[in-house]
Amino acid sequence: MPKSRTRKNRKAPGGSGLAVGKSSTPAERRRNKIIIAVSVAVAVAAIGGYWWKSAGEERQFLALASQGKAVLARVRNERSLGGGHLLPGRSRSYPSRFPTSGSHHRVPTVPGFYDSQQLATQLVHALEHGHVVIYYDRPGAEVLDALRRFAGLYTGLWAGVVVTPMPGLGRKIVLTAWAKRLDLPEFDAPAAAAFIDAYRGRGPERTVR
Repeated sequence: MPKSRTRKNRKAPGGSGLAVGKSSTPAERRRNKIIIAVSVAVAVAAIGGYWWKSAGEERQFLALASQGKAVLARVRNERSLGGGHLLPGRSRSYPSRFPTSGSHHRVPTVPGFYDSQQLATQLVHALEHGHVVIYYDRPGAEVLDALRRFAGLYTGLWAGVVVTPMPGLGRKIVLTAWAKRLDLPEFDAPAAAAFIDAYRGRGPERTVR
């Protein structure tokens, strides 16, 4: 049986022979082209602006990191407690409130800024992924804004920044990476940036930097 063909121009009811829907005029077509071109230009400009802003923020961050490199001499090398996933339903305690290694939850903490305290077992898995985990308590509004910017700047799967509260620190900031730790009595932007730049993306599960 021969296949039916779809007709491009359907006749209007009553057999008038006119196509359904009026074709646009040359002026309308020109206007539509202009609208499309403007929309594309705006989208490209927005994407380019976002990229340029992000690139500019990273340049500023790397400049800070360069200023703070001297602090890396104060980074503590922590004894490795190994790794591996805990069995489902199991939990564990660590010898420090700021663990930097050890068996851990199967799901890591996703990079970002957190207002609520995150599970230690998930934070350790985040360190294994190569993320830097930063602990804060009440460091002041300006410091919190800076920490939010750091967390927003690096969100990669293997090289991000996690910022989480830890009650009792006051103005102190603690930065951790896998088997690494730096305590800052008060927030020091160049020092924090230097630590992040030195250890972000260098976790044992997959080194990407």
